[in-house]
Amino acid sequence: MASSTRQTHRSGVLENALSQLFKTTIKITGSGRTDTGVHAQGQTFSFSVDTTIPPQKIYRAINPLLPPDVKVLSTKKVPNSFNARSSAKKKTYEYNFYLSTVENPLKERYALMVYPTDINKMKQAASLLLGEHDFKAFSATGSSKVTTVRTIYDIRVVKKGQDLTLSITGSGFLYNMVRIIAGSLLAVADGRIPLENISLALTTGDRNYLSKTLPAKALTLKKVSYRV
Repeated sequence: MASSTRQTHRSGVLENALSQLFKTTIKITGSGRTDTGVHAQGQTFSFSVDTTIPPQKIYRAINPLLPPDVKVLSTKKVPNSFNARSSAKKKTYEYNFYLSTVENPLKERYALMVYPTDINKMKQAASLLLGEHDFKAFSATGSSKVTTVRTIYDIRVVKKGQDLTLSITGSGFLYNMVRIIAGSLLAVADGRIPLENISLALTTGDRNYLSKTLPAKALTLKKVSYRV
């Protein structure tokens, strides 16, 4: 599913469209929530229904019933044991920047303007997050998660021309976690906080070692993986 607005609202939109299509009440299970304003290119959801429509063609039938900013990219049949949320093994997010001294209206919806910065420092800071850690310091106040331990399998900072992308794959993410990571790595690159603050935040759980939470507009859920 591709979406560019709040997950809770879009779940209702999807359920209404599916219920209209199948003429019965449909409840969906999403792979997880996204913050308000975060884009979702790779969101996944599951539901159960008896229908004569071939599973691989359901997306074509439902898309005309959906608004322009929400579309289903593909559908398929899965085992009864499959659950889009509990079966998920990995998620990949991207935070997009563009290097400039003036805002570019064509990039502003999906990326954050930053001044030219030290990319090598940003990469060095990112490498400290690899592996299993307690990411308590990288979570906004109000997170309802029982444990704040997560595993980062892959994290990359890639520059192409003036575009800069932070790609991060993990076992799961806390509330605002990727946006706090993005802000803190940028702060290290700009010299606003020292590199050692990343390690100190991991070991102490103290949010004060880190930088601000960056805007949601530049964050995209790229992929949900169901295999380790």
